[in-house]
Formats: sequence, structure tokens, C-alpha cells
Amino acid sequence: MEFKSLRNIETSFKQIRLYAFLFVVLCLVICLFALWKSYSFAEQQRQKIYVLDSGKSLMLALSQDAALNRPVEAREHVRRFHELFFTLSPDKSAIEGNMERAFHMADITAFNYYKDLSEKGYFNRIISGNIQQRIEIDSIRCDFDRYPYVAQTFAKQYIMRSSNITKRTLITTCKLVNSTRSDNNPQGFLIEDFLVMDNRDIQTIKR
Repeated sequence: MEFKSLRNIETSFKQIRLYAFLFVVLCLVICLFALWKSYSFAEQQRQKIYVLDSGKSLMLALSQDAALNRPVEAREHVRRFHELFFTLSPDKSAIEGNMERAFHMADITAFNYYKDLSEKGYFNRIISGNIQQRIEIDSIRCDFDRYPYVAQTFAKQYIMRSSNITKRTLITTCKLVNSTRSDNNPQGFLIEDFLVMDNRDIQTIKR
């Protein structure tokens, strides 16, 4: 009878140790889960920015990795440069204003191309002939696998005279390097090695 009691005590002690071990493991799991959830919640809160609107209302803004937007910003930079550089009106001050804004987005190669066109009398013919020129961007291809990024632009130019409209192809290539953001360069890129690869008439429509 006494031996049986000892066996019961030993069995109970083993069960107590097992329950204690399971309890410790359960507490450890709960603590680790609570720490993980707390860290995740803190990370989510860091992604939120609260903006006070003129001291009246509180607005929620979400932050994200700036690198995710770089491809979009690169294409927009190239698009805006081409729109400024190749959209011309028969007004000298308007042309110079567009060119000045475009030069903030590119290096000396864009100025050299402008100087070459100017020496050939291209802009004088635009003004004297009362010619309007606009551009339509078809596509912009950027290679982000290597730096500096290589961009190629495919577009169409429309040269509008009083008697006809001339449609031209426009294919350019350039390199993009990171630069300081500013009011004149909000995307923070600089165009280098700007080159016009193809620019020829493909259709003329009489008015």
C-alpha cells in the first residue's frame, strides 16, 4: 500500500513538471507573439503621417519607400523635358522661356542641340512663318537595371502651318542620373547625353 502511494506521488510529480513545462512554453509563445504584433503595429504607425490642415482638421497621409516611385518619376521627367523642348510657338519669349525651363532638367548636351538648331535658323523660321509645333509622346522606355538609367523616347511632332500640317517622327535617347530636387526639377533627375536619333517627315496634310 505504501509502495503504491509512492508511485502515485512520483506520477503526480511528473505530471506537475509536464504541466509546468507546457505552461512556460505557452507563456513564451504568447510573449513572442505579443512582441511581434507590437513591432508590426509600431511599423504600421510609422507609415502614417498626420497633417494639421490650417489648424482646423487632422488629415492622414501615408508614407512609402521613395525608391518605388523612381521609375514613374523618371518617365515623367523625360516626358516633361520633351514637352518643354519640342513644344514651340511663334513667340521668341515663349520659346526662350520653355528652353530655360528645359535646361534645368538636362546637361549641356541639350543646350548644344538647341544651339545647333538656332544656328541653322530653325527658331527664326518658326517665328517668321507663324508656325506652331507640338509633340505627342507615344512611349518612354527606361532601363533601371543599370546606372545611369538609359531612356529612349518615341514621339510624334506636329508642325502646323497656315497651309498644312506636317507629321514627323521623333526618337531620342538619353541617360538619367540622380540630382537634387528643386522647384525647377521636382523629380530629382538630370538628363545626360541627350541625342535625337530620328526626326523626319512621315506625312503632310493640307488644310
